[in-house]
Amino acid sequence: MTDARQQFAAALNEALGDRLLETGWQADMACIHLAPEGLQGSLRVLRDHAALGFDQLTDLAGVDYSAWPRPRRSARRFGVVSHLLSVRRNQRLRVHVEVPDDDVPAIATASEVWPAANWYEREAFDLYGILFEGHPDLRRILTDYGFVGHPFRKDFPVSGHVEMRYDPEKRRVVYQPVSIEPREVVPRILREEGYGTEHLGVGR
Repeated sequence: MTDARQQFAAALNEALGDRLLETGWQADMACIHLAPEGLQGSLRVLRDHAALGFDQLTDLAGVDYSAWPRPRRSARRFGVVSHLLSVRRNQRLRVHVEVPDDDVPAIATASEVWPAANWYEREAFDLYGILFEGHPDLRRILTDYGFVGHPFRKDFPVSGHVEMRYDPEKRRVVYQPVSIEPREVVPRILREEGYGTEHLGVGR
């Protein structure tokens, strides 16, 4: 590890203490795992600490780890991944937080620290069902208001549960159960067990 990386890791450890669970690097980006407890306080430290200064949130997304092929630090199903930028230091940071409850996935909102998180968190709620406690307006943003389920969860059917069509008699759009029969459309030669996972060291 270079001196600059060592200094940055030391600053993270000093600022976050026990709330910092893990630190690593991918290419030139630092990647950390934070404890979900006291999350908003940890995020404020990342923003306000003089040696860190991550003043911008550039991305936030939910993750469903239920089919994740690589080793992980815990068996929690859902996580939230954020990307931060310190303009002054020209430093980027990836922040992983695992959501502690699989049945009712809820975690503190980041929108009170970075207002840009607002719509990102609405998207993660819509697609994964992750609740962001303290969010000012947590409602769906991509699917219909009456949509049932969360389409990016690994157990959500590819065809969905309902389909939409225009009914000429009612003169409006109506929903009905999916009429498409599930079928395998991948060519047989590509259906070998473990196909596409060789680079992950699985399927052998």
